[in-house]
Amino acid sequence: MPQFEAALKLAEVPLGGMRTCLIGGREILICHTREGVFALDNICTHAHARLCEGRLRATRVVCPLHGGSFDIRDGRVLAPPAEVPLPTHAVRIVEGTIEVALTRSTAP
Repeated sequence: MPQFEAALKLAEVPLGGMRTCLIGGREILICHTREGVFALDNICTHAHARLCEGRLRATRVVCPLHGGSFDIRDGRVLAPPAEVPLPTHAVRIVEGTIEVALTRSTAP
């Protein structure tokens, strides 16, 4: 059973926006889109840049360093130079609070 932890208030992440938080010592990126709220690791798998400094376009997050992009729904790579998908995490909303259940890191 996933272990959910409170991350942020839903009101703190505007529609079309993203925010970071620390959970279990990991920096997590919370994205709020028309398709829902998604959580993924905040560090690009290509060059270790912070994705929160990039852009969110619908369900695509674009790395600020080299322009690699990822699908926030499942972490898959959408554009190079990134090749390794991002870890994503289960999300639920409970009484206006975004809760996240971390998955294991797949980083080497």
